[in-house]
Amino acid sequence: MMFPKLFIPGPTNVREEVLAAQTHPMIGHRTDTFEHLFARVQEKLRRLFFTRYRVYVTASSGTGLQEAAIRNGVRRRVLAMVNGAFSQRWHDVAVGCGKEVVRVDIPWGQAVKPEHVVEAIEKHGPFDAVTIVHNETSTGVMSPVGEIARAVRRVAPDTFIFVDAVSSLSGVPIPVDEWGLDVTLTSSQKAMALPPGLAFAAVSDRVLERAKEVEGRGWYFDFLILEKYLQRNTTPATPAISLFWALDRQLDIMFAEGLENRFARHARMAEMTRRWARERGFDLFAEEGYASQTVTCVRNTRGIDVVALNAYLREQGMTISNGYGSLKGKTFRIAHMGETTEADMESLFRAMDAWLEGQ
Repeated sequence: MMFPKLFIPGPTNVREEVLAAQTHPMIGHRTDTFEHLFARVQEKLRRLFFTRYRVYVTASSGTGLQEAAIRNGVRRRVLAMVNGAFSQRWHDVAVGCGKEVVRVDIPWGQAVKPEHVVEAIEKHGPFDAVTIVHNETSTGVMSPVGEIARAVRRVAPDTFIFVDAVSSLSGVPIPVDEWGLDVTLTSSQKAMALPPGLAFAAVSDRVLERAKEVEGRGWYFDFLILEKYLQRNTTPATPAISLFWALDRQLDIMFAEGLENRFARHARMAEMTRRWARERGFDLFAEEGYASQTVTCVRNTRGIDVVALNAYLREQGMTISNGYGSLKGKTFRIAHMGETTEADMESLFRAMDAWLEGQ
């Protein structure tokens, strides 16, 4: 059976050697072997997140760590900036955790900007935290998190900055400490090019201090419990051991390429994709200047049959993604993240051009 090459916003393609790393013989998670593996991975993750503090690893999707951020860092009130499906989810998670949530809607296709957040804080604050999705997978929009963080610290220094970087981290630089982010979370199956099943969160010291005051943190995602076990190079519950071996291998691959080279490759692939779309008579869904570096959302201005296009692409051994939710058919999304290369993108565009020529 032939499986198509994935140009979808996750899961993404995983190298054979990384898949093979999962076949390492099983070990106990309360052994020196696992603790050494954990410590090795922890040091690499801190380099990837540009933090000197900590990166928690959980056996969950990124959504689990959205909930963790709310449960640990919000005493009562949270500001949810919503400009797409996944920022909408974070809003819903906060509501589900019983918090008082002020929601600010930004039209889909537009970025969250510092002035939006400042205006909401000044009008509706104070807040314990603000939630922002750095890279909205549903719309192909990347918001300027560094600028937003600076603005929040200026007007409300005690408000935590929670960032969902699920579809951007390791595809673009996110200097967590430099930007002063309090929780920065991501998943394994997108730009990190790993199988689904792991989630990661860089967490600041002040979030841990706040967590001591917050009731109802739960247990599985309690940062104070995760911190206690992290100090012993392990996890409180059974970890996804096989995925840790894959993570260790993939991090080595990332650093062998070089993070700056990796970021530059993602930028080149993004530019290639935008150029292809415009030259073929399509528009971009993202507002000018805020297009994602890892997934391009193309406005279907030519009115093509996206389902038929994708059926053809699958015959050629590749697949893209339709629009998300209400954008289905109105847009289509082309991911260019993880281990995808410029040569891969060229192959995809040749196949798409062949289909378009026959219409």
